[in-house]
Amino acid sequence: MRIPAHSVCTAIRDDIVSGVFERGSRLTEEQLARRYGVSRVPVREALRTLESEGFVTTRRHAGACVAEPTEQEAADLLDIRMLLEPLGAARAAQRRTEAHLKVLRGLVRLGQERARRGQGEDLRSLGGWFHETLAQASGSPGLIALLTQLRHKIAWMYSVEQPAKPVESWAEHGAIVDAVARGDVERARALATLHTERATAAHRLRIPERVRTSQHAVNTSSVRN
Repeated sequence: MRIPAHSVCTAIRDDIVSGVFERGSRLTEEQLARRYGVSRVPVREALRTLESEGFVTTRRHAGACVAEPTEQEAADLLDIRMLLEPLGAARAAQRRTEAHLKVLRGLVRLGQERARRGQGEDLRSLGGWFHETLAQASGSPGLIALLTQLRHKIAWMYSVEQPAKPVESWAEHGAIVDAVARGDVERARALATLHTERATAAHRLRIPERVRTSQHAVNTSSVRN
């Protein structure tokens, strides 16, 4: 049985984002293969992918290490997201399917319900699913890939405060979906811009710290011989 490199890549990335591997720490193929119970081949492929994404760097005489982004690089990510998320919403207004709208509306209903009840523990994951679905609705593989990579990197570098008024935040989500459903490109773009600006203000740069236990493992349940 061969574990796909993308599964190993996801596991390593998740452990980098959650702090299991601290910034600047060395990543050896042998160490990672043993940790995830795989051969060195998918590990090698995964490290190449993670280097292209900016999570890993290769140092002379040290090999692969977890990247150490600067504060400026972290700030640039938020600026890039400010450009790409409104573009994604505008594209979604042009290309969304009924299936996308059904999921988006369902997420908005759940988010508004949880916000009214003060169930903040669910809102972060619902918000992530909302923005992921909105990106998917753009119908642009390149844009989807960029937004996905941005979400991973921002989660790695920033902590996010819960909105002071979550009901209003989910009302903004609902307004974006309404504009997307009507095919109103410019309104979808404008609403997404305002929403992203407000969300950016809640981001706080993380102080790197070591997390000693992993919360992620390679998922081999779907792998076939």
